[in-house]
Amino acid sequence: MIIWDNHFHVDPYHGLFLDAVEEFHKAGGTHLVVVYKSAHDYGFPGLKTEDFTKAMDFHIELVERINKETPVKAYAIVGVHPAEFDYLAREKGLEYAKSEVMRALEYAQKLCLDGKAIGIGEIGRPHYEVPAEIWQASIELMKYGMSLAKEADCAVQLHTESFDEEKFRELGGYVKEVGIKPYKVVKHFSPPLIKVAEEVGVFPSVIASRKNIKAAIEQGNRFMMETDYIDDKRRPGAVLGPKTVPKRTKAFLQNGVFTEEDVYKIHVENPEKVYGVEVEE
Repeated sequence: MIIWDNHFHVDPYHGLFLDAVEEFHKAGGTHLVVVYKSAHDYGFPGLKTEDFTKAMDFHIELVERINKETPVKAYAIVGVHPAEFDYLAREKGLEYAKSEVMRALEYAQKLCLDGKAIGIGEIGRPHYEVPAEIWQASIELMKYGMSLAKEADCAVQLHTESFDEEKFRELGGYVKEVGIKPYKVVKHFSPPLIKVAEEVGVFPSVIASRKNIKAAIEQGNRFMMETDYIDDKRRPGAVLGPKTVPKRTKAFLQNGVFTEEDVYKIHVENPEKVYGVEVEE
């Protein structure tokens, strides 16, 4: 059985790294989308474009190591986290920060075009309160990242504040404005608003709590599952542990919450459509 975790972090300095991947595998996991963490986490200052591009290269190396040293098939997502933009804007000024982050996102697009990554992310806007000008600039950068993904025909993973139906509809407006294919825009840490997401042209990646996944499957199987595993020994199991997606998927299949068709759709067909990859047995 193929089991795909759509948002997973690794950190060789603060976390378990390959041991976390092995935990995922031993629980039955087969495929991981490994999402760039931050320049700071990877040992770079995060004060200029080159810090982000070096951090992205480092991230690609980590994903290559997973593919060489574990049985799991890993794919890279690269970008600049909105919290990194917020930090840079406060340190160096808004216009400088926007310019540097735009250049870094262009590099993320290049990594996608070169086949080293399957998407740009996580980009978007902060999940905490920020000054109005940083909020607005974050939206502009999110749309810029989406436009780069559209050019490259790759996916984009979005990090945002907590979402509800109204915010999904706002995001749907940006998707239309940019003109990116609706199934290429992934809302990471999505609530289980599956019908609304489909209506507005966003692909939900649902945090894999029992409550969320039960609520999601009642509305259909147009979603992916994620742990948003942080890989930080100081915060063990945050957000969800590496075993969660395989364990939950298998339990829901055994309990009749999922059908075999649901599992195949969520873990094979949906990732193939969103990322343009062939998910091999």
